[in-house]
Amino acid sequence: MKGLFKSKPRTPAELVRQARELLVYMDLNGTSREGKREEKIAELNKTIRELKSILYGNSESEPVSEACVQLTQEFFRENTLRLLIVCLPKLNLEARKDATQVVANLQRQQVHSRLIASDYLEANKDLMDILVAGYDNMDIALHYGAMLRECIRHQSIARYVLESEHIKKFFDYIQLPNFDIASDASATFKELLTRHKSTVAEFLSKNYDWFFAEFNSKLLSSPNYITRRQAIKLLGDILLDRSNSGVMTRYVSSKDNLMILMNLLRESSKNIQIEAFHVFKLFAANQNKPPEIVSILVTNRSKLLRFFSSFKLDKEDEQFEADKAQVVKEIAAL
Repeated sequence: MKGLFKSKPRTPAELVRQARELLVYMDLNGTSREGKREEKIAELNKTIRELKSILYGNSESEPVSEACVQLTQEFFRENTLRLLIVCLPKLNLEARKDATQVVANLQRQQVHSRLIASDYLEANKDLMDILVAGYDNMDIALHYGAMLRECIRHQSIARYVLESEHIKKFFDYIQLPNFDIASDASATFKELLTRHKSTVAEFLSKNYDWFFAEFNSKLLSSPNYITRRQAIKLLGDILLDRSNSGVMTRYVSSKDNLMILMNLLRESSKNIQIEAFHVFKLFAANQNKPPEIVSILVTNRSKLLRFFSSFKLDKEDEQFEADKAQVVKEIAAL
């Protein structure tokens, strides 16, 4: 008889509704009776895992697009995303991982050729405040960080984070003593400053002074080798991007910036020296060098030429050698 009364599998929309009810319970009953709460948590963990297997498929089957559409529509019909983010600290580690993957996948799901996650986040931008602040909490920093990087795939959401006060916090998050969290914050910072070209160019033009003052003093001059290495690499990515040409021209006209770069060229780390060279060559190539830049380069000419004569990569690189020859030529001609 048992087989006759097997409950039929729940539809994607029903699963989302169940998850929402359980999340509401978790949100309101933080301190309810232990046994009941444990039971609800176990049920929620199972439901989130089922949502994940609809979106990603499992060992037996690929995801079905119709099921994904139903799930996505129901998820964003009400505040399920908000509840999931707010309740994440109350979930166990496995459920947090599953929830992070669900949120990541939903950012890419299209319904009638629209990314409806983007529309939802547009109306709920304060969720980014919660995700960014997650870097202050070791237990959830990596989960919130991964969610945040997926959300800033949407240009308007990236713009919101860049234009908020939160962007200033990243200069400290990148230097947190916990290596994994610092690396995660660094990955998010890089994504914010490289993914959406027009938004980044506008942000850097408007915020040039304070942004590069922080970047130079906190990141390029950091006592931490990894912070310096990631920062000089990111600086090269930003300045060598065509859409940031105005910012680049401004950066390479500053003698303070040149001094920082020349110090990085003297680092014992070959990796940092190479990344610093890619930025230094922009100073040398600038055809409208301000007098104080010319003066510094002329004063240090013999040291620089001596340095470049022995500056080589471990393996042959024609582009690098051509760039180096051009830099040497520019400096020698001053």
